[in-house]
Amino acid sequence: MYLLGYDIGSSSVKAALVDANTGVCVASDFYPRSEAPIKALQPGWAEQQPDNWFNYLKEATASVMATARIDARDIKAIGISYQMHGLVAVDREGKVLRDAIIWCDSRGVPYGEKAFEELGADACLSRLLNSPGNFTAAKLAWVKDNEPEVFNNIYKVMLPGDYIAYRLTGEIVTNAEGLSEYMLWDFRENAPAKFLMDYFGYDVEILPEVKPSFGIQGYVSESAARELGIAAGIPVTYRAGDQPNNALSLNVFNPGEVASTAGTSGVVYGINGTVDYDSRSRVNNFAHVNHSASQTRIGVMTCISGTGILNSWCKRNIAPEGISYADMNDLAAQIPVGSQGVTVLPFGNGAERVLENRQIGCSVNGINFNIHDRRHILRAAQEGIVFSFMYGMEIMESIGMEIRKIHAGKANMFLSPVFRETLAGVSGATIDLFDTDGAVGAAKGAGIGAGIYKDNNEAFATLVKLEEIHPAADRTPYLEAYARWKQVLAANLK
Repeated sequence: MYLLGYDIGSSSVKAALVDANTGVCVASDFYPRSEAPIKALQPGWAEQQPDNWFNYLKEATASVMATARIDARDIKAIGISYQMHGLVAVDREGKVLRDAIIWCDSRGVPYGEKAFEELGADACLSRLLNSPGNFTAAKLAWVKDNEPEVFNNIYKVMLPGDYIAYRLTGEIVTNAEGLSEYMLWDFRENAPAKFLMDYFGYDVEILPEVKPSFGIQGYVSESAARELGIAAGIPVTYRAGDQPNNALSLNVFNPGEVASTAGTSGVVYGINGTVDYDSRSRVNNFAHVNHSASQTRIGVMTCISGTGILNSWCKRNIAPEGISYADMNDLAAQIPVGSQGVTVLPFGNGAERVLENRQIGCSVNGINFNIHDRRHILRAAQEGIVFSFMYGMEIMESIGMEIRKIHAGKANMFLSPVFRETLAGVSGATIDLFDTDGAVGAAKGAGIGAGIYKDNNEAFATLVKLEEIHPAADRTPYLEAYARWKQVLAANLK
């Protein structure tokens, strides 16, 4: 008995096949091998072709099936994780009307800000727990204003995971967690946010049917089964945005539990048991995968857009040609904590929620031509990413989150000792690193949704902790470097 999980990222699509009985991943792969293209037709824009996601999924599926050599009829459920906040629009025939406007696209900012101003902070924050900001509802407002011919032909709007599920099953559905990503979930009414739909001039009929995060959301169609080389009739029983799913993958379900990831973007995501919000809407609040009207589970998230993408930029442009990320980490580790005064603000990948949707760009500060070299910049870049995490974590703590332990997968930036030690040192939190990823988590989420596991604790009983990082005995150098970083940020925000 097996579970199939998909993680639909902006860089690649990953598939994982998990033995439901042992919890072991028996095969996984991703596609494409190099990063998937992102169209940037204007500064601050970011688009991808939704059909490409499905094509990547087909390649990844073919690989895991060839590796595992199992009977496709033994796959009992499918789960989907996906890049959050994207906008896919289709007509009545299910044809995609335009390229998807993805998570790091900033064009919705003025529409969200105007809605926040005109509807009022009290209404938005008490009901949406956020300002409409740059989320999917605001991106759709841009389409309505600038591409009326597209908008008028929209039958349904979907998130990237909704679209993949549609391609698998032919069913157009979403869930409360997904609608909270749109900024179209009203936590007061426990229903789609009609007041914001009315403000933007959207017909509620363009939203997919709302179903629970866990449970039957459709069955693999005959045509999709032929394309993928799997059996028709497999149920899709779980879906969630990548950050709620990352938390699920690390068995983070309850108040006080915290997860983090640091891929292209970086996130700290904690669970709050009460409905609360930042009055300046600098951190995001979503319905977690197990949120319901009877059980409050709010995912409080600080997201930094310029994380792994800054590190990859450094690899291409700063590091010696041909070296690996591990080699870069070794170079950065040659420099002491604080990078001898070099400070990097990692905000070069669009608008940042933690900065109230401002775009200040990435900057390198404090370079002395006589003492600094590329090693200082490499370390300062990693420290700058961590300090941006800490900046958001302080806001999370101000609304009731307690961050004493951080769960993360041992992947991406968490492979760097400099990154991990800086995060532990500046936050005072212990970091537990686990052997998991989003696709494996989605597979186990499918197991919960299909009733194969009775609960999350059974699903993740085999989760393996790889390493535990404790804060340095003397945190002073980290705290001093962070204080200097905040001074540089304050100067750039004036």
